[in-house]
Amino acid sequence: MANIHETAYIDNDVIIGDGTKIWHFAHILPHTNIGKNCVIGQNVMVGPDVSIGDGCKVQNNVALYRGVKLEQNVFCGPSCVFTNVLTPRANVERKDEFSLTLVKQGATIGANATIVCGNTLGAYCMIAAGAVVTRDVPDFALMAGVPARKIGWVSRTGDRLDERLRCPRTGEHYVELDDILTLIKE
Repeated sequence: MANIHETAYIDNDVIIGDGTKIWHFAHILPHTNIGKNCVIGQNVMVGPDVSIGDGCKVQNNVALYRGVKLEQNVFCGPSCVFTNVLTPRANVERKDEFSLTLVKQGATIGANATIVCGNTLGAYCMIAAGAVVTRDVPDFALMAGVPARKIGWVSRTGDRLDERLRCPRTGEHYVELDDILTLIKE
C-alpha cells in the first residue's frame, strides 16, 4: 500500500505501486504509472502520461512532463528540470510536439540539472548538479558542465572509476571500447 500525504493531490486513472511514498503538495496527473517503493518528494508534479519504474526517488520541486519515462532505480535530484519542447513560445501551442525523454535504469540526475527533451540518459549514468544535457548520454557516463560533456565513468554504485576502470567500492571491472563502457562479468 502506498503512503500519500494528505496535502498531495492524486488525479483519477493513476497507478501507484506498493510501498511508494508521495509527500507534501505533490500532484500526480492522469494516466501516470508510478512503480513500487518510489519516493515522490515535496512539490513534485508528475504527468500526465508519465511512467516511473520501481525504486525511483524524485526529490523536491521536480516536474515530470508527458514524454518522460524513468526506468527502475532512477534518482532525480532536487529542482532538476525536464524540458518538454525544444523551441517553446508562450503564444504558440506545442503540446503535440512533446518529445520522449528516456532515463534508463540506475541513472542519477543532480540538483538543478536540466535535461533537454528528446534525449536518452544511459543506464547508471551520473549527471552532475547544474549540468545541461543536450544530447544522448552513454551508459555509465559521468557528465558535467554547460552543455554537459563526459568527464569520466561511474560504476553501478555511482563511484567514479579509476584509470583501470575498476570500481573502488565493489572491485567490479569495466572495459571501454569505442566510447562504450561495459561491465565485465567475473
